[in-house]
Amino acid sequence: MKQMEHVSAPDPPALPAFGRALWRYRGQRGALIPLLQSAQETYGYIPKQAIYEIAGVTGIPPAEVYGVVTFYAQFRLEPQGRYVIRLCTGTACHVNGAPMLEETIEEVLGLKRGETDGERLFTLESVACIGCCSLSPVIMVNDETFGKLDARKLRRLLKRFKKAARQEERG
Repeated sequence: MKQMEHVSAPDPPALPAFGRALWRYRGQRGALIPLLQSAQETYGYIPKQAIYEIAGVTGIPPAEVYGVVTFYAQFRLEPQGRYVIRLCTGTACHVNGAPMLEETIEEVLGLKRGETDGERLFTLESVACIGCCSLSPVIMVNDETFGKLDARKLRRLLKRFKKAARQEERG
């Protein structure tokens, strides 16, 4: 196993679920996906350290583990924000204002698709279809859907989430 001194991000805390998964699947090359899922559940993303630990347990080279992580859209190499905004870019949403919503999010939060803000409050993702075409244009924030949006409604919504995040931080 390679030394970890070249890892730029701080080591994530060791949590029991991922450690148990590492022991349960020790030596099983076919356990790569369950181990990656366990790491992501534990840390919220797949840190470099986890890639090397999984490689050591499965015998799969770290480069191959990394290749699997980057192949599947379900896996992330960077932590996401507290609020994950999924912008629908399907046909109905596109025609009814999704590009304007994206511009508004960029203006208000300074985020482009695939980015997370420095405070890790917001992450912006693009999805092909949320399945709420009658409510277009639509976004989801975590598991909550918001439809029939315009720039004004979206600004208010983002302000509400910013306020909620600050209140949570204060305790």
